Amino acid sequence: MNKKIISDSASNMRTLDGVDFTSVPLTIITNEKEYVDDAGLDVDKMVEELYSYKGRSSTACPGVGDWLKSFGDAEEVYCVTIISTLSGSYNSAMTAKQQYEEEYPQRKVFVLDSYSAGPEMKLLVEKLKELVLSGKDYDTICREITEHKEKHTSLAFGLESLKNLANNGRVSHAVAAITNIMGIRLVGNVSPEGQLHPVYKSRGEKKAIASILSCMKEQRYAGGTVVIDHCCNENGANSLKEAIRKEYPDANVRIEKTTGLCSFYAEKGGLMIGFEV
Repeated sequence: MNKKIISDSASNMRTLDGVDFTSVPLTIITNEKEYVDDAGLDVDKMVEELYSYKGRSSTACPGVGDWLKSFGDAEEVYCVTIISTLSGSYNSAMTAKQQYEEEYPQRKVFVLDSYSAGPEMKLLVEKLKELVLSGKDYDTICREITEHKEKHTSLAFGLESLKNLANNGRVSHAVAAITNIMGIRLVGNVSPEGQLHPVYKSRGEKKAIASILSCMKEQRYAGGTVVIDHCCNENGANSLKEAIRKEYPDANVRIEKTTGLCSFYAEKGGLMIGFEV
């Protein structure tokens, strides 16, 4: 049976070895140009351009047609989308699912709202790969990935700038301005309802790293797998990795880069941390 795994580009994944996988791009839009979050995007250049850009910016989710195209001719499709309160990607994927299953009644599409972004999505996609390769049936895979999301993965973040989040209505402009003026790094997580939840306000990278680890522990982290996605901040990612491994020497910690959409929201210096609990 032809099975396929798909995520939108908020997962920071372009490829996934061992299974049929597609990343469906979101788009970052400014008054000057558009950035399509696919393999052709120069993310570092985009980050530098946006850092000095003073105008309005926004994002656009994949359309229904984009999702339908990504399904190809798969008989079973498993999708993971960015948090639905931040983007319309989930709704587009659900509409595509309905149309696809109506056209092909013997085929099935599952869409998981990650209630997250970036590295936690990545962990969910990798878990889907494990389930698909295990040979489990469709209903079992859907049930187990949903339970895995609810019980075994979480997200934390550390941000140096909130400009783009504020411009897109995710945080208030007043909070973003104060954070910028005072040099505060915002550390937090995502609530079960999918809302950004600031937990700590830290000055300096050392305090921010300690706050991120505290935030992870408060979400029941105890040494499981960690994926740190960074936006132009490899030093900060390595410092966090060292802090985690100091307390949990056997922890599997990976460092990778944000792609376009997550770079837009995390901004230069931002860290996103997906982890298993």
